[in-house]
Amino acid sequence: MKNSSENKQIVFSDEHTLLLETAASFCRDKSPIATVRELLNTDQGYAEALWQEMVQLGWTGIAIPESHGGSELGLGAVATILEPMGRHLMATPLLATTLAAQLLIRAGSQEQCGHYLPKICEGSAATLALTEPEGDWNVLNLQARAEGNAELVLSGQKTYVLDGKSADFLMVSLMVDDRPGVVLLNQTDLPTGALSREIIQDETRRSYSLNLNGIRVSRDALLDPDKTVPGLQHVRRVAELMYAADMAGGIAGVLDVLVEYLTTRKQFDRLIGSYQALKHPTVDILMGLEASRSHVYHAATVLDDVASSEARQTLATGMAKAVASDAYAFAGDRAIQFHGGFGFTYECDAQLFLRRALFGQYQFGDSAYHRGQLEAMLL
Repeated sequence: MKNSSENKQIVFSDEHTLLLETAASFCRDKSPIATVRELLNTDQGYAEALWQEMVQLGWTGIAIPESHGGSELGLGAVATILEPMGRHLMATPLLATTLAAQLLIRAGSQEQCGHYLPKICEGSAATLALTEPEGDWNVLNLQARAEGNAELVLSGQKTYVLDGKSADFLMVSLMVDDRPGVVLLNQTDLPTGALSREIIQDETRRSYSLNLNGIRVSRDALLDPDKTVPGLQHVRRVAELMYAADMAGGIAGVLDVLVEYLTTRKQFDRLIGSYQALKHPTVDILMGLEASRSHVYHAATVLDDVASSEARQTLATGMAKAVASDAYAFAGDRAIQFHGGFGFTYECDAQLFLRRALFGQYQFGDSAYHRGQLEAMLL
């Protein structure tokens, strides 16, 4: 979406409406809670046939330029898909692939973009490896390194590499020539054992640690050094938006579970939903959902506006991530409490939503971190 959003808080076009309706129906049909639970025990975490259906719908190329095979509808269009995916806990490589594509668009050479972006549109999965064991949310503070001239020798460790085993290629941040850089690794470049499955709270996702020690690649695998820092800063903002969209959908999913329980469970011959002690927090969850969605689509509007400043984009995506993180964690916690003793058992579906909320809120900064960043910008 290339039009300016000046004086517009939220742009939500007819294309967005159609995408949201299509995605909502698709995710509801393809990802019932029974299917979600079946996939928890699989290695891949998602069904390959489902991923190919999403590719056929064109979702992998929505935010990719038309010149590289995409539809160039913008990041707001991707957010409208991730929201219903979050609502139904659908696990696919779409989030990780979208982030990798955005970094490639911003910092890749013409040859790299021309080679890899069409592959993403055709269904190749990709991912980012930005986080390190120290857990610094500043994507420019890096310990991993690449040293050498024509050939680079890598060293260091990366964590929280989403869908690392499923990705056809990975984009890894590290220090090169004493400044942040990004190297593009094909899955075939990784030696056996370089990727190790991590145990994380959100069992619907697959996360890996990446051992870079000893990996050798050509210097041609580096993204454009002059574009890398702004590219990393941009992809951080995109990640905040995408996680916030997933969280907004998750809040709606929690409400679905909660309302169904409150309107069927009886105590003392009364539906428990009739008690004010349960009504009021449920309304608070609904208000959190509406606030989160408003921030998400405002942030999407700002990111898609080519005229908006980096400061405005950072403000918008940081607010979206902070609001959605708190609202989702609150919703998941209340849902478990409302289910009583059953809520603390693994069979309670509210558990799956809370687990995703707790994992997502710490990706690319929690609410306290973002509010601290916003305080410095505003004051």
